[in-house]
Amino acid sequence: MRRFLIGMVVSVGLAVFAWQTWLGRVSTLPVAEESVESFLANHWNHPLPPQGAPVVDRPALEASLDAASCAQCHTAQWEAWGGSLHSRTMGPGIQWQLRLMNQEQGNRCLRCHAPLAEQKALVALERGWSAAPAKARPDYVPADLHRQGVACAACHVRGHDRFGPPARAETRLQGTAHGGFTAHDAFEDSRFCATCHQFPEDGPRVAGKLQEDTLAQWQASPFAGKQSCQQCHMPERQHLFRGIHDPEMVRKALTVELIPLRENGRAVARVRLSNTGAGHHFPTYMVPKVYARLALLGPDGETRPVGEEIIGWQVDVGLTDEQFDRRIPAGGTFEFERDFPLPTEAGWRIELSLDVAPREHYERVFADSLQKASLMDTGTVTELRAALSEAAATRFNALRLSRSLENLRIQPVDTLARCDGDADC
Repeated sequence: MRRFLIGMVVSVGLAVFAWQTWLGRVSTLPVAEESVESFLANHWNHPLPPQGAPVVDRPALEASLDAASCAQCHTAQWEAWGGSLHSRTMGPGIQWQLRLMNQEQGNRCLRCHAPLAEQKALVALERGWSAAPAKARPDYVPADLHRQGVACAACHVRGHDRFGPPARAETRLQGTAHGGFTAHDAFEDSRFCATCHQFPEDGPRVAGKLQEDTLAQWQASPFAGKQSCQQCHMPERQHLFRGIHDPEMVRKALTVELIPLRENGRAVARVRLSNTGAGHHFPTYMVPKVYARLALLGPDGETRPVGEEIIGWQVDVGLTDEQFDRRIPAGGTFEFERDFPLPTEAGWRIELSLDVAPREHYERVFADSLQKASLMDTGTVTELRAALSEAAATRFNALRLSRSLENLRIQPVDTLARCDGDADC
């Protein structure tokens, strides 16, 4: 069964979902003078405790944990979140696995995919796990909260109290909605994201490398102390959470050079990919792959493949063996070259295409798991097929860069083609 545990989350105790899960009131410590480290230790004390009974004198809309309720006042944030991966962490890619897990295994994945105690309780009810709550669902818990993924409350609500970054002068809220909110600088600190994007030192590894190591990569990069996770992935506090799935973010991460030249009687295409924009490895995890593909383009539309390299960390579906690791550290460079037959006709070009498979590792895992479909029930197989289709559909082209082959000769470096943030160069 461990084969199916690709949520890759560790160190979570099994939550007990008795009726107290819904109703046990949780007090919130004051944090005005609390350090970032202390605040985060309390805020991300997994498993997260239940919210408990809502404050009596607050309206139902304010007590609700539904992201749609937050949208009544925080419309822009809700709309951005709705288009983000944070809102889709409970899609078919995890649903088929939950159908094969017991509660303890499932909670390891839910720790990040649906971290609220109320979300775990709903999953337990849906899956028929033994420690599901016995009492009826309270009104402040929407029936689909467990399907909302990393919802607003996952980061901003504890014990029905609201938390967030210090209000900016130009957007300072008036009134006392929610009874006010507790502001803390931790929300603008990269360590806030580490609860799901950084495994502890004793976390799962492949070839000695932590499976999730993004914060440490950032801390070792030139970006540390200069630009936080939030400044790149939540610019101007927009709840976009864009990364490797987004073409613009890929182009911002890389400076790309394509160098065609003659050398010792042969035609050569040299490629240089520099990680000048990502504050961590490009890509950071084992899941995505980026294909750097070279091809000759003829004047009549003919295409002749020249070769490719795969940028990423390739690990087997069992998470035990590493095939290669060609991630580009922040500030680092990856270079390769390919010989090619120089066409005799005029009008030919050499093109570099960067094609991204954001969920390539999952595609392999899902395809491999489908080989065992006969051991699964129909519902699980349906979810698994949907997961594979969804993962494959995320592939996209991020960039195309081409150079003419007319009068090909050795070029000085300062005349080489560069592409720095544009889709077509």
